Amino acid sequence: MSDFQPYWYTSSDGLKLYARDYGPGKAPFTVLCMHGLTRNSADFEGLIDLLRPHYPLLVVDQRGRGQSQYDSDPSRYQVPVYAADMFTLLDSKGITDVVLIGTSMGGLIAMQMLAMRPDLIRGVVLNDIGAVIEGAGLARIQSYVGSRSAAADWQEAARQAQRINGAAFPDYSDADWLRFARRLYRENSEGLLEPAYDPAIAQNPPAGDGGPTSVELWPLFDALASVPMLIVRGAHSDILSSPCVAEMLRRKPGARAVEIPNRGHAPALDEPQAVTAIVTFLEDLA
Repeated sequence: MSDFQPYWYTSSDGLKLYARDYGPGKAPFTVLCMHGLTRNSADFEGLIDLLRPHYPLLVVDQRGRGQSQYDSDPSRYQVPVYAADMFTLLDSKGITDVVLIGTSMGGLIAMQMLAMRPDLIRGVVLNDIGAVIEGAGLARIQSYVGSRSAAADWQEAARQAQRINGAAFPDYSDADWLRFARRLYRENSEGLLEPAYDPAIAQNPPAGDGGPTSVELWPLFDALASVPMLIVRGAHSDILSSPCVAEMLRRKPGARAVEIPNRGHAPALDEPQAVTAIVTFLEDLA
């Protein structure tokens, strides 16, 4: 894993927030990576090692995740607030040219940011998220968010991670699941391991309460500025469907898409197909 500098900043409502700053790169823009609902900045380690020689990189812990402060008001765990936090981060570093990479909830944040301040954004990578969020996937996510069980050791944490995420990564080995758990879990005050997020995020899910009804975001998507866009989809995703990707490409003719085989929601972005697509996308932007 590449070295990084911890970067702390304060949100507009006073929370102490955290990001990994991987330092300068050769490209004229910064790449900002934003994780999914229950994840944190460690999620992108595989991709970051490949991008770091070429791009300035910031990888965040959203409020209530990782090392960022938990919010005493769970109603603020919502996409527009996260987007505002991201602009606070960018403004604090004087960044005016950025490419967004967003996984799941991070992709929703990316779309919100593009709607708010398109002048700052050179390109967007949406990882397994789009203009229609499938109800079956929402229900699956809501079934486990907030209902955390502490693990006594890393092997148990790895087994827990596999039970929840096994369908998304059917070819992962025991070593892969252990690495996955070490990115997701941290030790609590009692010496047990638990996922590094505030369970209160379950009170305000970013795309509704789940269930059989899909969430449609076509008005938001259609209103987005026509910046270069790459859509990544896991071939077995229950959040982003192939027909949705096809319709997104039809509505945004300049967009690109790649499907990652043997992956559900959401690809880790260290898969060869994902890496090739993202590297090509960034090279073209640079």
